Amino acid sequence: MNLILIDHDDFITENQVRLSGRRLEHIRIVHRAKVDTQLRVGLLNGNTGNGLITHIDADSVELTIVLTQPPPDSLPVTLLLALPRPKMLKRVLQSITSLGVKQIYLINSHRVEKSFWSSPLLKSEQLHEQLLLGLEQARDTMLPEIHLRKLFKPFVEDELPAICKGSRALIAHPASEQIASLEPNQPTTLAIGPEGGFIPYEVQKLEACGFTPFSLGERILRVETAVPVLLSKLLPI
Repeated sequence: MNLILIDHDDFITENQVRLSGRRLEHIRIVHRAKVDTQLRVGLLNGNTGNGLITHIDADSVELTIVLTQPPPDSLPVTLLLALPRPKMLKRVLQSITSLGVKQIYLINSHRVEKSFWSSPLLKSEQLHEQLLLGLEQARDTMLPEIHLRKLFKPFVEDELPAICKGSRALIAHPASEQIASLEPNQPTTLAIGPEGGFIPYEVQKLEACGFTPFSLGERILRVETAVPVLLSKLLPI
């Protein structure tokens, strides 16, 4: 936890907050903080700054905060990600959030098992938890938006043209002969398929929407590896 995230419900005065639960335990056990310890804090969807501990015990910690610095710039990427298997989803979402993506579409694909959509990890509170962990890691405060789309064809035909308008649209596709030449600092809509990639029909539908397939070369990467590799290539210089 490189940033202690707070929200408006934590305030007890205009510039004081009281925290408990997971954040308290982290402050006590990991930071080993005491009164007068200063910590890095950030207001969810707001500025970052410092918090000075004025009281701490087994039940709560109180900090006086000053928030004067904006969060890091967002990555100008809209990510379309075929829903990963549940055990992978947590790590992938944290990586995506840490790298600054703010629009995430978890979409269906022929190779996505139907059971994945029944996972309790897709409940809003579970998704929210993973996003917070990613923000804390990267010292970011701006919460991404996650959109669940269980039907591939209606999503691509009805929604995607508006989503990718004004951006370069790319498909990470292992079978493509075109090697990735990704330039940062450009608005990008990036589609990443499931293990094994999108099937030809899905690639054709995305191409009809203006997407260009590319690959990372001969090596075939797992989704949890491919996602941070691809997004890191799009980080602003």
